Amino acid sequence: MRVDQKLRYRLIEIIALWEGRLTTNHLCEAFDIGRQQASKDINTYIRESAGSSLEYDRSLKGYRPAAGFTPRFCKGHVDEYLQLLARHDDLGDMLSLTSLQPDATHFMEPPSRFVSAQVVRTLIQAARQGLTVEGHYDSLAAEPPADDPGRLLAPHTLVYNGFRWHVRAWCEKNQGFRDFVISRFRGDLSLEPRKAAKTREEDQAWNRLVEVRLIPNPRLAKRQREIIARDFGMDPASLCRSERVRQALLPYYLKRWDVSEPYNHALPAEHQHLVLDAIEQNPQDQSDGVATAPQLAVPISGPPG
Repeated sequence: MRVDQKLRYRLIEIIALWEGRLTTNHLCEAFDIGRQQASKDINTYIRESAGSSLEYDRSLKGYRPAAGFTPRFCKGHVDEYLQLLARHDDLGDMLSLTSLQPDATHFMEPPSRFVSAQVVRTLIQAARQGLTVEGHYDSLAAEPPADDPGRLLAPHTLVYNGFRWHVRAWCEKNQGFRDFVISRFRGDLSLEPRKAAKTREEDQAWNRLVEVRLIPNPRLAKRQREIIARDFGMDPASLCRSERVRQALLPYYLKRWDVSEPYNHALPAEHQHLVLDAIEQNPQDQSDGVATAPQLAVPISGPPG
């Protein structure tokens, strides 16, 4: 199936699932296609994927999901719909919710950080070609020396952790893999013809997956724990949520879920809804094919696509 077809099917499912009414206009405006093509896409989707679970409702003058509607091209998470709402310059402004009720939703954008396009381009080029970059980095951990020498880094992955972008790279100065906030590079980066001393395959913390188990704070009352479990999509029987996370991304994962680690006994339980129950290593899962927790990691090593 073509990529553009999958994108159209994905939009069909998101709109049908979260708005309850899908029309050809959604596809026409989102993908700049004609009504005939949009109608063909919807009918093909129904025939090949949805069956009787997506049906035309004359009173709505559109398609609505039936009781057995199950998405195949999207995850069925509300975040997917909210992300469309947030993209006012793209798909968001064609959704019925924003066009009919512009004040019904509000999306708080994450704080904007300055990121140099030259820095990003150089990092991507170096990672793709397995080369090293040199540049100045402002670290919060230490004052730069008087001569302020540049750092030599071998980047392999750009990561968005929910708050900011950073690059995972081998650092010659520290002789280890570190995370470097992209907005803290000072000035331009230079691409060096020197091969990377270490590659992503040698980054043990990146390749090692750990099983993280989160539970509602045991200090909360039983009813409160059940509410928190429902809030965070936990299993209602065990009141637990387990996910596999790259060890290198674990601190960001815990921060994004607002988990206090280590646990702060002085803080009231009402201010610490989630706590860390356990972390277990999964030595059998080392490949990049295993899904990580909800951080966006963009591998950029290897030949450009």
